[in-house]
Amino acid sequence: MDAKDASGIAPAAGLAGGPGPSATTQFAFASVTTLFFAWGFITSLIDPLVAAVKGIFSLSDFEAQLSASAFFIAYGVMSLPAAALLARRRSVATVLIALVTMIAGCMLMLVAANLAVYALVLLGLFILASGITILQVAANPLAAALGKPERSHLRLTLSQAFNSLGTFIGPYLGALLFLKGVEIKEGEQLDAGVREAALIGIDAAFLWIAVLIAALALFIWWARGLITRAMPAPAQTGAQPSIVALLAEAASSRWALLGGAAIFIYVGAEVAIGTQMALFLNSEDVLGIPLEQAGKMVSLYWGGAMVGRLAGSALLTRVPATALLAIFAGAACAICLFVAGVGGSAAGYAALGIGLFNSIMFPVIFTLTLERSSASEAATSGFLCFAIVGGAAVPLLVGLVSGATSYATAFVVPAACYVLLVGFGLAARRATVLRSGAAPGAAGH
Repeated sequence: MDAKDASGIAPAAGLAGGPGPSATTQFAFASVTTLFFAWGFITSLIDPLVAAVKGIFSLSDFEAQLSASAFFIAYGVMSLPAAALLARRRSVATVLIALVTMIAGCMLMLVAANLAVYALVLLGLFILASGITILQVAANPLAAALGKPERSHLRLTLSQAFNSLGTFIGPYLGALLFLKGVEIKEGEQLDAGVREAALIGIDAAFLWIAVLIAALALFIWWARGLITRAMPAPAQTGAQPSIVALLAEAASSRWALLGGAAIFIYVGAEVAIGTQMALFLNSEDVLGIPLEQAGKMVSLYWGGAMVGRLAGSALLTRVPATALLAIFAGAACAICLFVAGVGGSAAGYAALGIGLFNSIMFPVIFTLTLERSSASEAATSGFLCFAIVGGAAVPLLVGLVSGATSYATAFVVPAACYVLLVGFGLAARRATVLRSGAAPGAAGH
């Protein structure tokens, strides 16, 4: 396999083959995995934040979902510039730039909470997500490259398991800080004291996040030498590609486009379900529990993804990645249809189980696409992260449907997304693999 990370680098001796990864490679992989945890934690805070701003600023479902859109639209704006940055600065420097950008976004969130201005909340989320976008463009292919090529699916899925640990913790702490005493009733505004407490919770959360990101940046800076030594050696390349050239290259590859579409609808479905889960469980015709408790239960949705990724890391050593993707997407679709058709408390508990089947979808779609794309990994990775903008589009559609009907009925939208992902998995099974050390369709991903 001619494996390269997103900066266009080929594997050094001892990484692609040999008896196993060195201690330096293992430490580098562990260091990169801490980044997955950080952005998972921050991203999952959007779920309780959507419920909180709906009450704080007296918003409709559609307007509250603008918080998710402001966050995920950054992927559409920043992914290709991030890929170009990565091609010029390489992985470690790009990661540090990303972390500094995230700190700036947190600082703006502090200003937004103190001034109680929703527009500033949206801007702060956009800047924070811009940093996370740069981080993902650098870290996803880096985690896939730090070891044997044939184990890239397993390695990236394992890193995503730690990402899921962050997403499991984030909603619980976010609900504790943002939703204390918050109850949303149509046509009513929050009590001034409750509103002030929710804003203080947002302020405290993003202050601590800024401190932790700064500590993480110092750690990555300290470990930069070890990470760089563990990375494949840089290939001899000519002029670095422009953003337009990267986009054109990705657009020239059928599988880069198909993978981008799959990431778009997967992230859109996952985010739409997560951001409305607390409001869904809070509904009188579902569980009817207090909003803070419902917000804490969203951790179970993301916790399912964590368990699924750990189990998926084992399953991918025995089951072809294409088959596992199709099976998991089909199961998620079935649950969504059950929720929309049955409703009630059974639907509430069933919806929490969707996270278990979401678990392996992102890393498997990502690596399946990298293997089949005729474009470079720099162009393909940047385009796939660009496609995460689906998290800005699909939640708005779900918000419109839930506002016009009900939270349960709105599950038909992610159900349609999962049907398309079943098709992607089946198509990938038949496609030619260009960059894998394993034979197409073989077990061991």
